[in-house]
Amino acid sequence: MPNPVSTERTRALWMLVLTNFLWGLSFPLIKAILLLHEKLLPDAGTWFATLYTVAPRFLFATVILAAWRPRDFWRMTRAEFTQGVTIGLFAVAGMLLQNDGLQFTAASTSAFLTQVSAILIPVWVALRVRHNPGWLTWLCCALVLAGVAILGRFDWRELSFGRGEWETLLSSLFFMGIILTLDKKAFAGNRPEKITLVMFATLALAFWPLAAITAPDAAALIVPWTSPVWLGFTAGLTVFCTVGAFSLMNAWQPKITATEAGLIYCIEPIFGSAMALILPAWFSMWAGIDYANERATWTLLVGGSLITLANVLLQLKPPVKQ
Repeated sequence: MPNPVSTERTRALWMLVLTNFLWGLSFPLIKAILLLHEKLLPDAGTWFATLYTVAPRFLFATVILAAWRPRDFWRMTRAEFTQGVTIGLFAVAGMLLQNDGLQFTAASTSAFLTQVSAILIPVWVALRVRHNPGWLTWLCCALVLAGVAILGRFDWRELSFGRGEWETLLSSLFFMGIILTLDKKAFAGNRPEKITLVMFATLALAFWPLAAITAPDAAALIVPWTSPVWLGFTAGLTVFCTVGAFSLMNAWQPKITATEAGLIYCIEPIFGSAMALILPAWFSMWAGIDYANERATWTLLVGGSLITLANVLLQLKPPVKQ
């Protein structure tokens, strides 16, 4: 007779692999939406494009989850509300920086730089408990720094990154907050569908006013909705990369250890980079934008491999908990 615990763990691992596949799709898809915004509203500015890429997806996602259980969607515990809002606020800051950064760097580079959040977790824990995490952790940190420098084409003479790389690195700090919040034992009994709904509502409530403030005029808030391509891209981003991915993450990550989850999350940039080699040309033909397929350059292969190697080494032999 199969072990129920083992079966659930295996299912959780596969569900998180699917989550990462959906997140990987989001990188070239968001990049395409941002380029489409530039075509539809060339004078609107990058911040409005960023905000109007994320605001509709979370409004739609909130409506979808509320409609799923229309009679009792609002019934939740205080802990579920608190966890959902906390995750939502971390996501607001992280996605704002990540999506704006995508306008200034490649989708594959963004995917790998976002993964820096995994290496930051053991360092943060070590600082919190005032304990040296060990040589392996510091080695992994060095590998990540080297990978980041290569991916970001760090200018050693000017000692600077580009705007896109800096924003993506900063976003990883907030994504780390999401992972840590999901791992809190105080929230272990929360229902995933409730925290996901609150998370989406928090993001929608935060992004819509900001989009309205940054819009150059009222027409800018309407023009994208007249584009069938924009509606199609936004629908795909909402259904697959938002409702699908975050519902799976919130439901299945608590069923495995943080170590196993960290290892699975290392797959995300690999999916993202692979899709960025194929999908941009298709998106360009449909949307009439100039978004060429990315190439597997040496910076992507070497920099991405160093970051992935660091995360895998650390998750296979994590620092001892204090």
